[in-house]
Amino acid sequence: MNESKRNFPPLSKFVYGTTRLGHADVAMGDRMRIARAAIDSGVWFHTSRQYDDALETLGKAFYEDRSKAPPLIVKLGNNSIDEIRNTIKENIEPLGVDHIDVGQLCLGGDFAKSFATGGKAQDELRRLKEDGLVRSFFYEVFPWTSEAPYEALASGHGHELIDAFIFYLNPLQRFADNRLWDLIRERNFPVVGMRAVCGAPVHKLRDVPGAAWTPYLQERAVEVAPIFEASGIESWVEFCMRFSFSFPNVKATVGSCSRVENLEEYLRIGKQDTIEPLPSEIVESIEALQRRWSDEVDVKAEPWTM
Repeated sequence: MNESKRNFPPLSKFVYGTTRLGHADVAMGDRMRIARAAIDSGVWFHTSRQYDDALETLGKAFYEDRSKAPPLIVKLGNNSIDEIRNTIKENIEPLGVDHIDVGQLCLGGDFAKSFATGGKAQDELRRLKEDGLVRSFFYEVFPWTSEAPYEALASGHGHELIDAFIFYLNPLQRFADNRLWDLIRERNFPVVGMRAVCGAPVHKLRDVPGAAWTPYLQERAVEVAPIFEASGIESWVEFCMRFSFSFPNVKATVGSCSRVENLEEYLRIGKQDTIEPLPSEIVESIEALQRRWSDEVDVKAEPWTM
C-alpha cells in the first residue's frame, strides 16, 4: 500500500506504559507521582483493564486537570465485537473519557479469521470508528497469533483499518514470527514496540535469581549481555530504545516504570527529534539471535507462557 496516504496518529516516540500503576506493591502516592510526571511530559499513555487498578489510578490523575489528559492506546479484545465494545466501556468509564485514541486489537478465534479475510469483523470494527469510540487501530501480535496478521497484511485486508502492528520488541524479544516480521519489513508497515527494556537491565536478568520471570529470558540475557557490553553504551534503556529505532518503520516504544528517575531516562532518549540507530553490526547480531529464537522457541511456545 502507499504509506504516504496513511493517517498515522501523532504518537510520542516514548509511550508511557501503565502496568506499574496497578501494582499493589507500589504505594498510591508513588503511583500518582509518576502518573503526574508522565502526564506533564506530554507523552502518550498505554493502558488496559488487565493492569489491576491502573485505570482507577489514571482516573484520579486525569481528574486533577482534564485539559492535560494524554492520548491513550488501550488494549481491546478479543473474540467478538460485543467483547470489544464491552472492553471499551470497561476502560473509558474509570478514566472519565468518551473515546479511545488507539485501540490495540487483541483478536482471536473466528473474529481474527474474519478480519484477516476481509469479513464481517472489519465492518464491525469500522463502525466503532464511525461511532467515534475509537480513532485508530493497532493490531497486537504474539508468536502464537502471527498467522492471522500475516494473512491480513499479505492479502491487503485491513489496510484501511490498521495503522500499525504492535508487539514486544526489544533486544531479547521480537514477538512477530519470522515470516510476519519479514513481510512487515518488506512492506515498511508501521510498528509500535512494547516492553521496551524487557522488564529489567540485561545483567540483572542474567545474574539475579528471579529477575527473569521465565528461564528463556535469562538464557537470552546470557547471549545479549556481551553484545551490550561491547557496544560501549552504559545505559540499557538507551541501548534498547536505539535498537528499536534502528528499524525505520518503528514509530514508538512502550515502556513502564514506577520511579520518576526511570521515566526521565526514557524521556532523555524519547524526546530527541531523531533517535540514533545502533551500529549495523550490533543490530545484525541481535537480529540473527532473534530469528533463531523465533524458530526454536517462540513459535512453539504455549500461549501466554512467554
